[in-house]
Amino acid sequence: MNAQQIKSLVKKAEVGRHQVDDNLYLRISTSKSASWTFRYKLNGKRKEATLAKYGDEPLGLPLVKARALAANWKALVRDGIDPKIQKNRQDFSDIRTVNNLANDWLEDCRQRLKYPEIPERVYRKDIAPHVGELPISEVNPLDIKRVLKHINDSGRPTIANDALIYCKQMFNQGIKLGLLTNNPASAFDNRDAGGKENSRDRFLTVDEIEEVFNTFRENQNCFVRQNYIACVLLLCLGVRKGELLAAPWSEFNLDEKVWKLPKERSKNGIPIDYPLPDLLVRYFEELKVLSVGSDFVFPNRRASKRFPYISPDTLNAALANLFKKGQLKVDHFTLHDLRRTCRTMLSNIGVQPHVAERCLNHKLPKIMGTYDKYDYFDERKEALQRLTDKLSQFF
Repeated sequence: MNAQQIKSLVKKAEVGRHQVDDNLYLRISTSKSASWTFRYKLNGKRKEATLAKYGDEPLGLPLVKARALAANWKALVRDGIDPKIQKNRQDFSDIRTVNNLANDWLEDCRQRLKYPEIPERVYRKDIAPHVGELPISEVNPLDIKRVLKHINDSGRPTIANDALIYCKQMFNQGIKLGLLTNNPASAFDNRDAGGKENSRDRFLTVDEIEEVFNTFRENQNCFVRQNYIACVLLLCLGVRKGELLAAPWSEFNLDEKVWKLPKERSKNGIPIDYPLPDLLVRYFEELKVLSVGSDFVFPNRRASKRFPYISPDTLNAALANLFKKGQLKVDHFTLHDLRRTCRTMLSNIGVQPHVAERCLNHKLPKIMGTYDKYDYFDERKEALQRLTDKLSQFF
């Protein structure tokens, strides 16, 4: 298997273990992350160990280096040495820089978190550029303060809070491994980062919805058609942005007008069948044409090793650009506020609370959720059709 075939497998997110060489495999998990694994037999027992994450260094390994490492491990097996035990010893002795420590910490994140790409993205974009190449023993509180200041100066207080949490976790990992005696981020709290995060209550009024979608249409040169349709779907379905943008066509049956979101991709682990109103089916049919044979509803618009579908940041950046240019004349809102707007509009048109909550794939209150296993599909179908009919005048 060559590098191009590897890229194709990762792009298609074909879940499973794919053989590359005699002992080398590419493993693609249900969370769409790819890693190199080494399978071997020692003392009559079959074993498997993870070599590294697939990708560019420092956070991953390309095919050439994965093959070289697998060859070294194969030599160890021939000498009767278990490469997995050898790796565990070498991994810790080789941790010298913050990037080295981050690799170890992020590997733990991949094992225990449902969305490990979130801390990985924050580390890669906002932490590594400032401290990644430093020896871990030389990182001090002033370095942490510089990281937080850079993020805050860019107007992203929530990310600053996240970055502080991740710095604390990462350097605590160094303490656990006996590589550090103190955590340079431990003295900081959210007052030093992004401040206290208050629950958002922003939603769009009917007049604002009309203004916003008019603006989207008037700026198609920078807010492309796929972005426009994505916002229509977020508003009319109330679906989470990440679940929509990463959706594969295999989850859709447009003839039956239903989107079957599996538990593996649902943020709360609850599968749901989304009934699709007629207008939204037509939008999905348009997206089918625009996707030009891709397996994904919103394929990535440029070559990327991170996602085979559109980056979660792309839509955010397009919306932020309209605000930055002064094109949007409404108070600032985020894409997640469209989900809150959907829920508010459902109440406005008289949809019963328990039906509206299930429209957004929220868990029902504890007692109701425990005993009421009915999923209200027909009721949700009617509710979403009424909502879409009401909003269609603005699209």
